[in-house]
Amino acid sequence: MIISVERTKLCETVGNLSRVVSSKTTVPVLEGILICTENGQISLSAYNLENGLTKKIDATIEEAGQIVISAKVFNSILHSLKGDFVRIKTDDRLMCHIESDTAVFDIMGMAAVDFPEIPTIADGKRISITAGILKEMVRETIFAVAPTEGTRPILTGLDFEIEEGSLKIVAIDGYRLAIRKEKVNLNENMQFVVSGRAVAEIVKIISDEDADINMTIGRRHICFLVEGYTFIAPLLDGDFIDYKRTIPAAFSQTMVVDTRDLIEVIERISLIINDNFTTPVRCIIGEEETVFSCATSVGRATEKAAIKLEGAPFEIGLNSKYLLEALRACDYEKVKISFNGGSAAVVITPEVDDTCTYMIMPMRLK
Repeated sequence: MIISVERTKLCETVGNLSRVVSSKTTVPVLEGILICTENGQISLSAYNLENGLTKKIDATIEEAGQIVISAKVFNSILHSLKGDFVRIKTDDRLMCHIESDTAVFDIMGMAAVDFPEIPTIADGKRISITAGILKEMVRETIFAVAPTEGTRPILTGLDFEIEEGSLKIVAIDGYRLAIRKEKVNLNENMQFVVSGRAVAEIVKIISDEDADINMTIGRRHICFLVEGYTFIAPLLDGDFIDYKRTIPAAFSQTMVVDTRDLIEVIERISLIINDNFTTPVRCIIGEEETVFSCATSVGRATEKAAIKLEGAPFEIGLNSKYLLEALRACDYEKVKISFNGGSAAVVITPEVDDTCTYMIMPMRLK
């Protein structure tokens, strides 16, 4: 194979693909990027046996062929080069000769025949959404996805629900819930769950928020087409939690707060929390004033805020990390916080609408 490619395009593509490449594997070829020539272009692919990412870019093809190159080494080399173009030549012994301007590298490649085939979707439902909308919806929910360790696999994903022209993305980890809704021009009704890690990689690719992301949903996989990239990921098996039953229909106490002001208060109180946020922030919520406090091995912090409460005064303990992430995601000037006393879930919504909903379980106070 002998090819010549514009360096900046190749560098950007390899950088994006490198995030999908397996970092811990006993199969060396999975640590590489597959390069294939076809019709005046090169196709570059990365696959970790779960998620696959492919992109085609224009190139000058002097001799057709294919090779797998270590993603880590290739990415480092490309970022170090200064020339406008990169020329890659491979031989029968899988040696890759890479040159650009005055720099020359010779590195060993791997046989393309050993690279596993990335799944495809022969037939599936197709939908489209503006990239910026998807990016915003994911940012405002993905923090509530459960970690992979010690959790139900279905909770490590984002739940997509499309119904009557509305898209809803839901994340839940057993301690908190995040819901983001958006009106979209979609007539299909469907529901599917995609790994949170996979969706996170998709939104990292987005550079043009006005572009469209086309999705094809098959029986076992989903395919995203975004800015020339084809990303395929498995759908998660199992039934998502019936979260609608967990959201209270009515509340005993509510208060409206300035989002930025409350974030700053909780950030200050959290300065003395050094045990992975397992120490709760104590909130003594009165009719005219709320007192926030916390005591740890580092010390004690207390701050008062003039917040008017509708309902009877009470006391509650909250995880400061969970509270901060919900408040930061709810990108509104004011939010409504609703309670049913100190032992029930707290629900946070914008003051003006219900485009996003966050629910946090309280912590036991000593």
